[in-house]
Amino acid sequence: MNIEKLRLAHFAEYLAPRQRDSHKGSFGHVLIIGGDYGFSGAVRLAAEAALRVGAGLVSVATRPEHAISLNIVRPEIMCHGINHVKELAPLLAKATVIVIGPGLGQTSWAKKIVMRVFKSKKCLVVDADALNLLAKKSMSYPNWVLTPHPGEAARLLHTTRELIQQDRLSAAKSMQKKYGGVIVLKGAGTLIVSENDKPALCEAGNPGMATAGTGDVLSGVIGGLLAQNIPLPMATKLAVLVHAEAGDLAAQEGERGMIASDLFAYLRRVVNG
Repeated sequence: MNIEKLRLAHFAEYLAPRQRDSHKGSFGHVLIIGGDYGFSGAVRLAAEAALRVGAGLVSVATRPEHAISLNIVRPEIMCHGINHVKELAPLLAKATVIVIGPGLGQTSWAKKIVMRVFKSKKCLVVDADALNLLAKKSMSYPNWVLTPHPGEAARLLHTTRELIQQDRLSAAKSMQKKYGGVIVLKGAGTLIVSENDKPALCEAGNPGMATAGTGDVLSGVIGGLLAQNIPLPMATKLAVLVHAEAGDLAAQEGERGMIASDLFAYLRRVVNG
């Protein structure tokens, strides 16, 4: 099978030491959108992940009830309470890349936000319930990354999880053809498929990562690397590998009982070589 196996050495140019005159504006602004009632942790995980891989600025747009608490636990994140879609406009304008979906839900609030973001023409990372809402729209866009697990992939292709798992590569290619951009089909042996590159396989990672929130961390890692002006397919492949390598480092203390936030310290270690 003609498939690329990801290795960190392939991405050395993107992980080189920074220039001494760098400033936060040099490394992009990530906007994370989501966190409906009861799910504020998802946007918090994605936001810190983006910071831990080197994004210069990270903002969160979420329910107003969550904004204050998120800012307390991680003051480096700029948090904004959003009641109405029109309140997103100034945040979208400032963003280098937008991550939409972690903890978003599928309420009318979520649906209006998703449609506004899809019309923004920004670089997007689409995850979780934003994928489930996309499955009902069947839009195509060249400048986004879709990050489905097999269940979400089944909804995007209107098939079953079992059929997705029987031929994961064909499923990823079908999603790319239908929706455009870059597809990350998560799971044991995550696959990355884009239009002009050969498919890539991530062999790193472990069962300890099968826990709530690790997908939110991955979305934040992708957004954080995209914000640093790394091309879409390369940033996506690097992000998947960094996330998996961090998971393997965290698992050295035991796979059972790992939680998503255990990856943060190791994300920082991996992107610094």
